[in-house]
Amino acid sequence: MANQSDNQETIKKIKDLIKDEKVAMLTTVSPDGKLMSRPMQTQEVGFDEEEIWFITEKDTDKYRDIGQNPAVNLAYAGNSYVSISGTAEFVQDDKKKKDYWNPIIGKVLETSADDPNVVLVKVTPDIAEYWESGMNMKTVKEFVKKMTNSKSMEQGNDLKDTVHFDENSR
Repeated sequence: MANQSDNQETIKKIKDLIKDEKVAMLTTVSPDGKLMSRPMQTQEVGFDEEEIWFITEKDTDKYRDIGQNPAVNLAYAGNSYVSISGTAEFVQDDKKKKDYWNPIIGKVLETSADDPNVVLVKVTPDIAEYWESGMNMKTVKEFVKKMTNSKSMEQGNDLKDTVHFDENSR
């Protein structure tokens, strides 16, 4: 089991990996139990507070899905891969909504920050995993090392890590 120091280091690593990724695939559970993924523009990654923020509208399937089952997953893909499972909740905070608002959101949603149909989505992470990618020397060495010994790819993989947020003090 990882200690708190290891978890804090992994949380920092995950935050660094997704800080420049603007879009996450938000996966929700539909009322009939199907997993549905949609691209969402990340507004803020606040791992100090253990929260990730998005903007959506109330008259959407994702709003309905989260209202019935707040369990979600966020997937980021770019220079690495990050998967974050957590709990979503809706927040009505007009100041924060206006702080996050930008012309792109206005065009995509075809409305304004003052629209009562617009709502913030806060995701509180429970568990996250990341996999570093790219064909840098660390990656090549790690794969060669794994291919030439009897350990599985999961054991001691320096390119992958997992953090459980509930092991940290909240």
